[in-house]
Amino acid sequence: MLLTVCVNGARLPSAHPALSADPEVLARDASRAIAAGADEVHLHPKDPAGHDSLRGEDVARWLEVFRRVLPGVRLGVTTGLWAADGPAERLALVRSWETLPDLASVNWHEEGAAQLARHLLERGVDVEAGLWTAEAAEAWARSPLAPHCHRVLVELPDVPAGHLRPAAEGIRTALIAAGHRRPLLLHGEERSAWPGVLLALEAGADTRIGLEDTLTGPGGAPVGSNAELVTLCREFLGG
Repeated sequence: MLLTVCVNGARLPSAHPALSADPEVLARDASRAIAAGADEVHLHPKDPAGHDSLRGEDVARWLEVFRRVLPGVRLGVTTGLWAADGPAERLALVRSWETLPDLASVNWHEEGAAQLARHLLERGVDVEAGLWTAEAAEAWARSPLAPHCHRVLVELPDVPAGHLRPAAEGIRTALIAAGHRRPLLLHGEERSAWPGVLLALEAGADTRIGLEDTLTGPGGAPVGSNAELVTLCREFLGG
């Protein structure tokens, strides 16, 4: 099972002591997380105030630091529409990137997703299709870009554990019906983060953990870092 560490997400630095607008801080934590058993890193580049940014200079600053601290580790970034003033600006910002990630997440329910994914693929960036709903899964499966995506990222909502399986099954059913054949990474967030890890294990999917998705361990106790979350996750999965 591949394990991605999602180091910060859209959270502001004030959300947790281990979060920061300084990429050096997060890169050091990510390095410890890789040593603890993570395989890849997913990050949200930030502006100097700690807000998500798709501006070329911010993306370059974060990627350059992470590549220096984590040579050879695959780095993925967000392209969340919330970090731009609409799909046209988002596409223009991504087109301005001179330093490219290995992987970019594209949320398929967001306006302009297909055009953005096409641009990234043309530039040699792997795309993981973020699917939040069964409707998004159906739309992605119909896209001619689907076979070219690196993997599917099934993103489960912040719901109690008992409500998680129906949400996951709705997306998986849509993918199976469409003959989906891409690798699958499944994860939850907040209340569904740890149940999502177990669901991924059951489904034979990859998963992720990190301060983007949860600030607590499987028992609900606060954690101090991404590295601690990865250690707990590997223990949770049985090594």
